[in-house]
Amino acid sequence: MELYLLIKLVHVVSATILFGTGLGIAVFMWQAHRGGDVQVIFSVSRNVVLADFSFTLPAVIIQLATGLILAQMTGLNLTTSWILLALMLYFVAGACWLPVIWLQLRVRDIAHVAAERNEALPARYYSHMRLWFLLGWPAFISVLLIFYLMVYKPSW
Repeated sequence: MELYLLIKLVHVVSATILFGTGLGIAVFMWQAHRGGDVQVIFSVSRNVVLADFSFTLPAVIIQLATGLILAQMTGLNLTTSWILLALMLYFVAGACWLPVIWLQLRVRDIAHVAAERNEALPARYYSHMRLWFLLGWPAFISVLLIFYLMVYKPSW
């Protein structure tokens, strides 16, 4: 049972990192965008990309791996309603997050060029940020719903 608790601890810690990093990234990126300072946008977007690859990506992988291991260890079938819904929401969040990563890379590069040239941000920066913002909501809501499912384990 100690192995189970260790895996569960890793699962909970990685969920915390995933949620906290995601929320922190969103706040800092949005605040930089709202401030409009090209240098700040470049600096923040560079750090956001670094944080996503350093923290979010490993947490995403660890979440799926430990979740599957925990289900197997407890004898739960992956077609159990709350587990199946959690997995579906996990993939919804991932389907939103992957383009967000691409958008963050593009925003970083666009801001870098604008900062180096001391120019205003072009229109494509703003369209990327609008899409980034819109994709963040279903991912955020999906993660919140996954937390609910993990805590309450409803039996429908």
